[in-house]
Amino acid sequence: MRIAIAGGTGVVGHHVVAAARARGHKTVVLSRRTGADLYEGTGIDERLTGVDTVIDATSVQTISARTSIDFFRTVTQHLVTAGRRCGVRHHIAISVIGAQTAPFSYYAGKRVQEELVLDQTIGTVVRAGQFHEFAQQMMARTKAGPVYAIPRMRSQPVAASEVAGLLVDVAEQEPQGVGPEIAGPQELRVADLARRVIDHEGGRSRVIEVPFPGGFGRAMRDGTLIARAGTTLGRQTFSEWLAGQAR
Repeated sequence: MRIAIAGGTGVVGHHVVAAARARGHKTVVLSRRTGADLYEGTGIDERLTGVDTVIDATSVQTISARTSIDFFRTVTQHLVTAGRRCGVRHHIAISVIGAQTAPFSYYAGKRVQEELVLDQTIGTVVRAGQFHEFAQQMMARTKAGPVYAIPRMRSQPVAASEVAGLLVDVAEQEPQGVGPEIAGPQELRVADLARRVIDHEGGRSRVIEVPFPGGFGRAMRDGTLIARAGTTLGRQTFSEWLAGQAR
């Protein structure tokens, strides 16, 4: 099978490329580095010619709902339109557990992406928990001097490599609409994950846990964003993943 991976150089995308190649599939990476600008809609058709399946692993670093919606709507529309022209038979998007019930901030764009993909007969949406890298990404946005102000949030972090394996599993099947969900094996607080990162790196910064206001804050605290019944659970724990990261 010939599989195109949109965002194939990103956190989960490069794992998808590796997993697909390991199973003998031919891969095409769609990114600016390979000449395809997914936001501008250029260079996509040339790379989708002869492709059977698209796996969309694109992402944008933002907490703005407007920016997220604009990004995911634009990129998804470009991929869907080009896919129709090129005869793509299966379009898979990686989304986030809770995007449908907590469409705030980054999740707002993910809900729009899901709706566009599920509007196709060839679409499948795979939802995942936050990746193990999520704590570090959150820390990068919330540092104020020697202090990290981390939202009070329940999380079930999962290995990006395990999410990638599931995406390739789905690519080897027929379109499913709403597909499987995957989360990590343990429920943890994001503030505690940040503290573990600091300890691992030998830092001395302080982490304070801050309740986020509004509907999104409630979703962070009430379990909306963690695994539900029937969710596939990954095997790699956060501690195991962290032990493999450079100090």
